[in-house]
Amino acid sequence: MREFLVELTTTVPDGTDPAEVDRVRAREAVRARELAASGHLARLWRPVGERRSIGLWRAADEAALREEVLGTLPLWPWMTAVVTELETHPNDPTV
Repeated sequence: MREFLVELTTTVPDGTDPAEVDRVRAREAVRARELAASGHLARLWRPVGERRSIGLWRAADEAALREEVLGTLPLWPWMTAVVTELETHPNDPTV
């Protein structure tokens, strides 16, 4: 699988019932655990003081990442994503 750095920003539409937001976020947490267990979500961070996420994700290619991985997130319809494909650097200390 290829690796991707993904910045996700969630914008809840105005007028959305807060109870619905809570339900969708609860489903999101479950789905994130499933994607981690399957190896698609390797790491996830939140910049200090911000409401966006930065994650290390894995998929066969960017199309699969968007359709088969990120597209399965319950919050996906409310998200914007910036995807950067990564490759190993020759000076990576783990290589």
